Amino acid sequence: MTDFLNTLGINTSNPGTSTGNNWIKSKGEKITSWSPVDGASIASVVSADQDAYNAVITKAAEAFTEWRSWPAPKRGDIVRQIGEELRRNKADLGKLVSYEMGKSLQEGMGEVQEMIDICDFAVGLSRQLHGFTMHSERPGHRMYEQYHPLGIVGIISAFNFPVAVWSWNSMLAWVCGDVSIWKPSEKTPLCGIACQKIVQKVFKKNNVPEGVSGLIVGGREVGEWLSNDNRIALLSATGSTKMGKAVASTVAQRLGRSLLELGGNNAIIISKDADLGIALTAAAFGAVGTAGQRCTTTRRLIIHEKIYQRFKDLLVNAYSQLKIGNPLLEKNHVGPLIDKDAVSMYLEAIEQCKAAGGNFLVEGGVITGKGYESGCYVKPCIAEAKNNLQIVQHETFAPILYIMKYKTLDEAIDMQNGVPQGLSSAIITNNLRESEAFLSASGSDCGIANVNIGTSGAEIGGAFGGEKETGGGRESGSDAWKVYMRRQTNTINYTDKLPLAQGIRFDL
Repeated sequence: MTDFLNTLGINTSNPGTSTGNNWIKSKGEKITSWSPVDGASIASVVSADQDAYNAVITKAAEAFTEWRSWPAPKRGDIVRQIGEELRRNKADLGKLVSYEMGKSLQEGMGEVQEMIDICDFAVGLSRQLHGFTMHSERPGHRMYEQYHPLGIVGIISAFNFPVAVWSWNSMLAWVCGDVSIWKPSEKTPLCGIACQKIVQKVFKKNNVPEGVSGLIVGGREVGEWLSNDNRIALLSATGSTKMGKAVASTVAQRLGRSLLELGGNNAIIISKDADLGIALTAAAFGAVGTAGQRCTTTRRLIIHEKIYQRFKDLLVNAYSQLKIGNPLLEKNHVGPLIDKDAVSMYLEAIEQCKAAGGNFLVEGGVITGKGYESGCYVKPCIAEAKNNLQIVQHETFAPILYIMKYKTLDEAIDMQNGVPQGLSSAIITNNLRESEAFLSASGSDCGIANVNIGTSGAEIGGAFGGEKETGGGRESGSDAWKVYMRRQTNTINYTDKLPLAQGIRFDL
């Protein structure tokens, strides 16, 4: 077993259920984590059964009654210490992310840096959970609004960002006074266990109540338990649109709260006034980074007809220089897809595109031979295709890039908006009028709209999320903290009379 696994406390067999400081035995099924890098079995995890699940929920509910009473700055100091512990473990955790999920080592390290950054953000936030004061229409009265902790926050994360999305939610939830229960993807359970062990070290040292940080490894049934559980005040779910619709429907039936970060079908508009060097880098990284398995992956390029041929040639040449292989080697740009099911979906999407008339400029396919034994390595490909094709309207989690041309900016914006998803978007242009039109109310309909950068990548501090079938959730910045709290309006009468609002009289 490699050194970084030992350092993070990953053994050949691991319990997958934890109340925070303790691990719970379970009779659930064994889940084996297979690395898409080399096809090797990394370790196994015992998933939660119903009894283990209930033990975590019960302990979380008990912890909330104490944790919510800790001063917010004190909770923030706990998060600060977690950030320091993540800094010490960045190299090892980054390697685990890369090895278990398949993204490049640089991206694995970058994901851990996002965790560190959200800790820093949350620490400052812990002294800024402010409300508002307002003037009452009644004399001798004071009105204000304040925010209180919400309760238990359930977190369902996806394999493509196996640690960062959990931290976006949990660090904000903790400084807000909530407790959290995390269901990591069953495809990357070891990342969840490693994070829990890092948090445990800090919590034990500071006597944090048992249950503030729960972990439940398992498959779809665990997500269904969380969705149906009235004790879960907020369920934050990241994944496919199909999954999000099921979660939203179930949670809504019990009048719970949900925060959804779902699919993306992101486009970059490349203007005739674009800096083509910036455009090329943005398009290439956006399309092939994480092997096309980001929710913010660039899936469509909408290119002005006057530069279409020139940029197409530049793009095809750039793809010829991509190095595909072991993501732990820094020389490689593209690692594997998560598993063979993902490879099958990739191949099926290529066939659908060809059947609908798509013209492939760079052919796709599975890579075989020495170093590619896992069967999960594929070729990033480029196809000329119309925006209204069914496969183009669909999000395929793989490095397939569709390109198309436009004449006018209005046409380009209509094409950009003409998909069911609404997460990230970008325009590359040196024309001020074009950039402002793209950012206006009649421009991009996405939650994220960028100028002269790509669609992929998010910076802590800005609210992350999208519209339409992306779910409408916002995480990791701005006033997203309010999602994790309940709002309360307070009116105080400090007189010896009781005047009523709206001038109503009620004399006895």
